[in-house]
Amino acid sequence: MLSQKSRYAIRALQHLADRHGQGVVPLAEMVAAQNIPAKFLTVILSELGREGLVRSQRGREGGYVLVPTPAEVRIGDIIRLMRGSIALVPCASRDPHEHCENCVPESACRLRSLMLQVRDETARILDSVTLADPFPTANLELAGGKP
Repeated sequence: MLSQKSRYAIRALQHLADRHGQGVVPLAEMVAAQNIPAKFLTVILSELGREGLVRSQRGREGGYVLVPTPAEVRIGDIIRLMRGSIALVPCASRDPHEHCENCVPESACRLRSLMLQVRDETARILDSVTLADPFPTANLELAGGKP
């Protein structure tokens, strides 16, 4: 499941991407437009700043700007930064790979094989969409043609 922190980070970065090249975006504007608690947004933007995605400006005219162009920021990368992995189970994660607790050996686990496929398809989709792209609203073509 996508964490609330990841969803807020994506929405905040989308907001900054929409205003890219227009100057500093005040925190209060993002809070109001994206319905994100100010304290939580400040923590998220601080993390994104450490990763080089946003730059902050202090003072009365302060706020935030997106550092890379919107086309350089993939949705999959945002989720990985906030959550650590796209995989639904630890053993299907590429980085960091973990063994699942209370499970059979990975070589014998049939669920892991399915979860690896789910992770790969999810990563393919999320890594193909950037902040510059209009997000698909319906009818995503999935493997096998089934929604």
